Amino acid sequence: MSVLCTGSVAIDQIMVFPDHFQNHILADKIHAVNVSFYVPSLEKRYGGTAANIAYHLRILGMDPIMLATVGSDFGQYADWMDQHGLRRDWLVQLDDVFTAQCFITTDLAHNQINSFHPGAMDRAHEATLGSVNEDYSVGIVSPNGKQGMVDYATGLKAAGKHAVIDPGQAMGLFDGPELIDFLDGASVYIVNDYEWSMTQEKTGLDEDQIAERVGAIVMTKGAEGSVLRKGSGASKVEMVSERCDIAPVHTDDVVDPTGCGDAYRSGILYALAKGLPLEVGARIGSMIASLKVRVAGPQGLQLSTDDFRATYEAQYGEDF
Repeated sequence: MSVLCTGSVAIDQIMVFPDHFQNHILADKIHAVNVSFYVPSLEKRYGGTAANIAYHLRILGMDPIMLATVGSDFGQYADWMDQHGLRRDWLVQLDDVFTAQCFITTDLAHNQINSFHPGAMDRAHEATLGSVNEDYSVGIVSPNGKQGMVDYATGLKAAGKHAVIDPGQAMGLFDGPELIDFLDGASVYIVNDYEWSMTQEKTGLDEDQIAERVGAIVMTKGAEGSVLRKGSGASKVEMVSERCDIAPVHTDDVVDPTGCGDAYRSGILYALAKGLPLEVGARIGSMIASLKVRVAGPQGLQLSTDDFRATYEAQYGEDF
């Protein structure tokens, strides 16, 4: 069966300011900023959580389904997807808005000024779960428009699918009770260490109480790897141990971490879809994430499935 990827489809407009912001923003005028930055470098990169996850699932040999909304400017991104074997069957194009996009300006000290336009993403709920007429066993709910995230989480659980709940950057959209409803009954609740702290603060629940509601908890810790905790919720997830640490795959060749977390999530989804222990999925995720950070762009990794398997086997001494 396939994997359903819900979340954003977005375009990043990346600019480099060949100076330092601090030389142009006066501290005593911060209340009345009127600044223009000359940015001779402009690069367009394709991303978004749903698309990034689907892209890396393709490398793992799967043929994922994407369910998302895009805008009137989607044409070139659609061509990119076609070139890289990403199906667009259930992407809904809304012609009165733009595709979600982020405008990122970076100075020579790697400081950033970002502006995010949600565009079609805010209407994610118009791409309905019921419209997908292909079978799948696993679905992920990643950062997206709030109503879409709620609808997808509710629908996946009601349909008895493995629901992977990944609030990510959308964590701030949910209050405590909403977040509890969101994660309750999830197969996997996946967050980074900062989002894990936010989850506990917002819900008032400790780790044991959250684990009672889900099949498993996955907490990513960047360069420190990830932590897996088996839960006791109704949705059962295969794990070898009750709790384990997954070591990162280190690299000294970091070029761009953008999309690294999405690459990791593809490993978790692969394991769930294939009935493998979650530990295997976390190792797959760690391996593909370490390869992704060595290239520019969230969808910059060019690797065949066979080559990835060979790289994984060289790292872990076994295939998956």
